[in-house]
Amino acid sequence: MDLDPLLLSRLQFAFTISFHILFPAFTIGLAWWIVVLEAVWLSTNRPIFRSLSEFWMKIFAISFGMGVVSGIVMSYQFGTNWSRWSDVVGNVLGPLIQYEVVTAFFLEAAFLGIMLFGRDRVPRPIHFVATCMVALGTLISSFWILSANSWMHTPAGYEIRDGRFFVTDWWEVVFNPSFPYRLSHMLTATFLTTSFVVAGFSAWYLLKDRHVEHARQGLTWSLGLITVLAPLQVLLGDMHGLNTLEHQPAKIAAMEGHWEGGAGAPLILFGIPDMEEERNHYEIGIPALSSLILTHSLTGVVPGLKEFPPENRPNATIIFFSFRIMVGIGLLMVLAAVLHLFLRWRGTLFENRAFMRFLIAMTPSGFVALEMGWITTEVGRQPWIVNGLFRTADAVTPALTGAAALTTLLAFVVVYAIIYIAGSYYLTVMLRTGPNPPSEYMQPRDLAREAGRPKRPLSKADETFAAGD
Repeated sequence: MDLDPLLLSRLQFAFTISFHILFPAFTIGLAWWIVVLEAVWLSTNRPIFRSLSEFWMKIFAISFGMGVVSGIVMSYQFGTNWSRWSDVVGNVLGPLIQYEVVTAFFLEAAFLGIMLFGRDRVPRPIHFVATCMVALGTLISSFWILSANSWMHTPAGYEIRDGRFFVTDWWEVVFNPSFPYRLSHMLTATFLTTSFVVAGFSAWYLLKDRHVEHARQGLTWSLGLITVLAPLQVLLGDMHGLNTLEHQPAKIAAMEGHWEGGAGAPLILFGIPDMEEERNHYEIGIPALSSLILTHSLTGVVPGLKEFPPENRPNATIIFFSFRIMVGIGLLMVLAAVLHLFLRWRGTLFENRAFMRFLIAMTPSGFVALEMGWITTEVGRQPWIVNGLFRTADAVTPALTGAAALTTLLAFVVVYAIIYIAGSYYLTVMLRTGPNPPSEYMQPRDLAREAGRPKRPLSKADETFAAGD
């Protein structure tokens, strides 16, 4: 049996990136959640916020480490499996990736030690600043990585000389046409992912009647963010879709399951796209709704896959379903936001056990939506590695053999299985155990320091809450 190095290299990259993306996406939102907790603790001196901060900081440390380990593998693959890609686009993407290392990774590395181990060794404001710098580093990292990836979808600011890409305008390269939409959509997804993890485990604590005050704080903050971001994500997704329609119409046609296209195209709710027969089996659709969503007109014209040569079409069977799973999860997130507002209005938010179970079920929803979104994005770009200019088949290392690609793929499967099963198990144990009691963080030095500060009068609610802590 002949082993196809291209297919195996794509499988290897898909496998490693599918694991890698989970941890950076989680830590971006988690870093800013810790910033919020640190800011509230710094301003109120209520020990429950320090307890929550230190608890989630442990989760952050493990997730950050696992993200770094999996990210190192990505850079090696560029040289071993995709050397032609590195050679052809290196003048454009090499500096962008290097900027990420210099501006983001170094920033995180400089302050991560203070954040994780310096709480009782530096003044509290300095520790807070270090936490903010780590969180800022995660955003800067996202900026450069999304810029580089977006450029491959909507290349700009380049010229091709002797088969290689050269930069003519760095501003156009960095802020390429799809970058603002993809960055905002991705960052919102990371915050939603973290919010549902916090909300899910807080709901689980409430159902188990454990860490009740921690859970109430976690639910209050996370559901507040979900209520704002879930509807916003729908709007951002619509704007991203319109941008994709302009620059990658074949991807939109595959996502929507349209073969003919044209005016008044239906929104296909279900179907099974058949790439060989060029049609959908068991199709169920709503007339004209796809045109309305994509063009904001019932008679708007949308593209069909038959408008593109078969060799230039993405795999509609894969992204048709991945796109619908992502959208379905997004609608469930909006439902969570609506239910939160309703229960908050009724005054039964923390007592509604059915809603708590719903939040527990939604705990991994952000991770699943992220995976489905990246499958839709990356499979939808095929067969191009630089959209319309450079094919994926031409980017693989020429001397790479199928046996070598299979060996590294199997090695990664084994290593990742060991690392991620162990890491995920440890994270689960920590999350199930929960935070320490806030009283453990009131050390004699803290009490003496706080005793010398003027205290603001406590409200009745503050006194009751402090007594409960």
